[in-house]
Amino acid sequence: MRPMQPLPNPPALNLQTTEDYREGYANSVQLRASLWDFFLLFGQMKQSRPEEVTIENFQGVYLSPQQAKALLNVLQQNIQQYESTFGEIRLEARSGSGSIQ
Repeated sequence: MRPMQPLPNPPALNLQTTEDYREGYANSVQLRASLWDFFLLFGQMKQSRPEEVTIENFQGVYLSPQQAKALLNVLQQNIQQYESTFGEIRLEARSGSGSIQ
C-alpha cells in the first residue's frame, strides 16, 4: 500500500453561512456519547436564587467520532496558545456539585 500523497493543488475553501446560522454564548456544555456519535448540548447556566441553578439549553450538535477528535485537537492547540499568552486556565468545581459544567 502506498502512502497518501498530498494534493498538488488543494481546492479553495469557500466558507458560507446558512440562513438559520446563529451564534450564542454558552457557559454550560453537556456531552453524551454513543458508539456512532457525540452529542454536545450548549446552554446558559443562570442562578437567580442561591438554592437553584437553571440551565437554558439553546443548541445541540451531533459530531462523528472523527470530527470530535479533530475538535479535541484544535481545542488543545488553541488552549495551549491561549495559556502561553494569558496564563493558565484554572477549573474550579462549584461548591456542592463536584462536577464542572
